[in-house]
Order: sequence, then C-alpha cells, then structure tokens
Amino acid sequence: MKIVVTGAGGLLGWHAVVQLHAYNCAARFRKEPEPFEVIRLDRAGLSDHDGLVRHLAEADAVLHFAGVNRAPADEMERANPDIAGVLVQCCRKAGVTPHVVYANSTHAGRENPYGRSKLRAAEILKAFTPRFTDLVLPHIFGEGARPHYNSVTATFIDQVIRGETPSLNPDGVVQLLHAGTAAALAIGAASDAVTGVLNPDSRPMAVADLLARIAHFHEVYQANEYPDLGDPFDLALFNTYRAALYPKGFPRPLKLNTDPRGMLFEAVKGGGGGQTFLSWTEPGMTRGNHFHLKKVERFLVLEGEATIRIRRVPDGPMWEYHVNGVAPAAVDMPTMHTHSIENTGDRPLLTLFWTHENFDPGAPDTYADPVLGG
Repeated sequence: MKIVVTGAGGLLGWHAVVQLHAYNCAARFRKEPEPFEVIRLDRAGLSDHDGLVRHLAEADAVLHFAGVNRAPADEMERANPDIAGVLVQCCRKAGVTPHVVYANSTHAGRENPYGRSKLRAAEILKAFTPRFTDLVLPHIFGEGARPHYNSVTATFIDQVIRGETPSLNPDGVVQLLHAGTAAALAIGAASDAVTGVLNPDSRPMAVADLLARIAHFHEVYQANEYPDLGDPFDLALFNTYRAALYPKGFPRPLKLNTDPRGMLFEAVKGGGGGQTFLSWTEPGMTRGNHFHLKKVERFLVLEGEATIRIRRVPDGPMWEYHVNGVAPAAVDMPTMHTHSIENTGDRPLLTLFWTHENFDPGAPDTYADPVLGG
C-alpha cells in the first residue's frame, strides 16, 4: 500500500511515519514483504507541484497533515484551503483518487480565520473524493512537539525542565490526545477504508492539573525514580516529557554510596513494577538495534565499557553516550528512537536492562532497526 504523508516533518506526520516504519520493520523481521511504501512530504514537497504529481502516482492513500495554524488573518483564511486545492489538483494530474485522511481540528467552523480555514479545506477534500476521512482532533501532544508553538503541553514541559514558572489560565481546560494515538487512527482509517467523520476520545484536563502532573514527573524523575506508569495516558505524557530531555539530559549519574565494604547504588526505582534483565556481552559485540513506540527502557552498565547509540527514527540524527561500570550512569531510551549498546572495552560487558512492563511475546513493542546504516 502506497501512502503519502503530507506534513511529514510535523508532530503528527512524524508519529505516523514512525508507525508505518514500525510495520515495515516488523514485516522485515518476519521475512515478509513490507506492507507500506511511505512517501514523506514536507512544505517544500508540497510547493514542488511537478514533484508532488510524481509522488502521488499510484498512491492508495494520503494522510494529509500539512497545514497552517499561525499566520496573519487574511493569510490564515486561505492557507489551508489553498494547500487542499493544490493536493486535489495534483491528484487529478497524477490520475489518482486516493483515500484522503485529513487532520482536522475541533476548532473547525468557528468564526475565526483558523476555524473557517480548516473547515473550507475539509470541504474541498470531501468534494474531491468519496474516500474521505475527516479526523477531528483536539489538543495533540507527544514526543517531538515544539514548545512555544502550538502545544501547551510541550511548552509546559520545556518550562518545567528549565526551572521556569509557566503562566497559565487557572480556569482553562484542554482536551488531550497523544499524537501516536491520532496517527494510529489515521493509518487505520486509510488501511481499513474507514470514511466519514472520526471524533477520537480525548482526556479532558484542567490546565493547572496538566502542569502539576508534568511538574510531578520532573520532580520524581530527577530523584532517579519513575512515576507510576500504569495509566496509558500517564505513560504517553511521561514519554513526551522524557523526549524533551534528549540529547543533553543523559547519561544520568547515579548516587553512589561507598564505605570500606564497597559500593551500593539504586539501579532503578518505581514505575509500577517492570522487568529486569542482565546480560554479558563480548568485546566488539552489539545488542539492541531496535526501537519502541511506548516502552520505557533503561540501560545501565555495571562492568566494562560501552558506547550507547540512539538515532531518531526513521533517519534522524544519532547521539552517542560513552559509559562504564566504574561510574554507573543510566541512559533511558527515548521512544521512537532506535538504540544499541556496543562493548567497546577489552573484557566482557555486564549491563542491566529494565523495562516498565513485562515482555509480552504477542505484543513486544520492539521493532528491529539498525542504528548504524539505518
């Protein structure tokens, strides 16, 4: 299935691209054909109309996430309808009528430039194809969101990490939905030919409560403890917070308690349980080379020397962390980033791995993807 993702560099677009990549990685691991051909289009890709026509050729579906949400009023009125019009025009030139999933907004139809702009874009796309899904989204948050842009969640996270005091409306309420959930709904609609209006469930939360929850995560995590991650919403919000700590927030040195008997330290604490593994790795060998969409995972070298590599999926920048057992320091793997650990010493490497949930072979949330050369 060929899927074109517009706005692939944005929050929702990136989450969708990663999930589609995960499906392909899982198929490769099973030695099966990849189910998706994914075409990623950013703003430049939409501006190149000839290139857009080529990309749309034989497309089965378009996840249309590209859009404008900040602009002068007169510009805002026409921005999203113009983008929708270009997409329709280029589909016609390419001779395709793909299933279009449109990332709409709960603000659509309101009497302001943005609301009218989103509504008109939906009307243009619906008139073009009967295979149309109007995905009406509330406040989206998630890993990779830009603070001080269009996400109060990302802004609060950034300010809490920096030690700033956010300003907020004490009476404000937001309807929250994780970008990964929204992306999964969009992919499912395209794959299963779901048409019509989709209004996904969201989590209502007072703005003050959202800030308090993020501040609690930060306080607990800075004390080397995980909050309770039993609620899927809290897990998604905590992963969003953790993502904002990269790349400079790691490794995380642990408090070492020493006396004449030796050394004692806490490797991992909290999280509501989880599972711990220990492994020996021979010199020059590598473990990992996979990523997770939801799972929290900690790497902690207890003996030997290692290089931990983390790369943003599917082809983003890579970070390296050099760790050893003399000064134990934890590195927690960010979701949607493939990671590995290589024994770079001259003796076996002893590593502790911890995840917040027990491994489920039926739903492993583990996607093989090489960090180097991926």
